[in-house]
Amino acid sequence: MESHEPQGAADPLVDAAGQRHRRAGNEARIVSLVPSLTELLFDLGLGEHVVGRTGFCVHPREALRTVPKVGGTKDVKLERVRELAPTHVLVNMDENRRETVDELAAFVPHIVVTHPNTPQDNLGLFALLGGIFGAEAAAARLAEDLRAALAEAATLRKTLPDERVLYLIWREPWMTIARDTYIAATLAAVGWHTLPAVEGGETGAARYPAFDWDAPWIGSVERVLLSTEPYRFRASHVDEVEGLAARPALLVDGEMVSWYGSRAAMGLRWLCALRRSL
Repeated sequence: MESHEPQGAADPLVDAAGQRHRRAGNEARIVSLVPSLTELLFDLGLGEHVVGRTGFCVHPREALRTVPKVGGTKDVKLERVRELAPTHVLVNMDENRRETVDELAAFVPHIVVTHPNTPQDNLGLFALLGGIFGAEAAAARLAEDLRAALAEAATLRKTLPDERVLYLIWREPWMTIARDTYIAATLAAVGWHTLPAVEGGETGAARYPAFDWDAPWIGSVERVLLSTEPYRFRASHVDEVEGLAARPALLVDGEMVSWYGSRAAMGLRWLCALRRSL
């Protein structure tokens, strides 16, 4: 899943791996291995074409009750996917294993690779899926809403000072995010700049580094954000983190920060409201 050109390049049907896709017909059968993409498919009006999803694909909840599960994002049940006979499988470079994608490519006609790294990258994502599956009008509506949310975030940054934050995704070992991740870019859009100031590369563990509370950059952190996913941080963890960091800490909805696709605009507005409330 090496990226050859940015998603949303001149040709909207070129995916994040540089593969150009043909427009699918009405008989498209889609398996989504990415929770946010599953939600996006339904918001594009393509729910009837979704024949499989992971156990982590939980939105839209009621509509997904009848859609078969094919395992998790990292432990896909290949034989179950084969039984569903999909024409397309949607994957993400950050969330799915390269080995799994290679195995799927042996029997799935079309693998659509995604890799948004900023909120703006969703514009290309909308165009890609809308173009492949004939949902251009719905994709355009989502793009318009996202542009409005991006504009709201830009306006917010003119009224509030930027802050340096630590975003927690795991506990024992404590883990955070690199600055070249989608989460970091989303937080930066509302004026929250993540520490440490490192980049993790296009894929791999360095995108989500472990750290110790005595790291030299901890002293520059102004606020700690505890995400509700992938680790299920709860309100009970806030006091613990404030004690370790000697900084204010806040629980945040991980879906609003990390889910790209149709939730991106909602997430930006949610973050704007959160910043205004502090």
